[in-house]
Amino acid sequence: MVLVGCRQDMHDQPKIEPLEANAFWADGMGSRPIPAGTVARGELHEDPLLWTGKDEAGQLVDALPPEIPLTRELLERGRRRFEIYCSVCHDSTGGGRGMIVRRGFKQPPSYRDERLMGLPLGYFFDVATNGFGVMSGYGKQVPVEDRWAIVAYLRVLQRRYVLAGEMPEVGERIRAQEQAGGGEHGEGHHE
Repeated sequence: MVLVGCRQDMHDQPKIEPLEANAFWADGMGSRPIPAGTVARGELHEDPLLWTGKDEAGQLVDALPPEIPLTRELLERGRRRFEIYCSVCHDSTGGGRGMIVRRGFKQPPSYRDERLMGLPLGYFFDVATNGFGVMSGYGKQVPVEDRWAIVAYLRVLQRRYVLAGEMPEVGERIRAQEQAGGGEHGEGHHE
């Protein structure tokens, strides 16, 4: 009686293993294609500003998303994340002479470069997310809020450099923008 109840069918149940062939489907594949429009859990990125650094028209923005207010805590988090993820190439001042560069890798541009000083925050967010040139994107490793914190801190590094008097023409432009009403981060955002 005991031997009748113990059958191998319990171990060899009819099922489809991943990527196993299966004659049931016309294409002969056991794994089914993902239906169009399917979004993985936690991957619905409805707010383009938050997830891309671009507005509804696809233009790069020069402000933080409204759900990420500029605070001292955000800048401190950005500084810590910049030290972890960015300083190995860009160095802690953003000058582009990090440890990796001193060991022979290609030097990234300095954040003090006037061309980069004039770019919107959305540009830096996009590069941090997707990469650019030899830089890999960090979109999968660094949470979206931390990427925005890094970008906010990066602007602080740029301003420190400008306001230290090393680029007086850019410093004058920033001071004029701030006096004209809100600066480049938008009303209510101050460093």
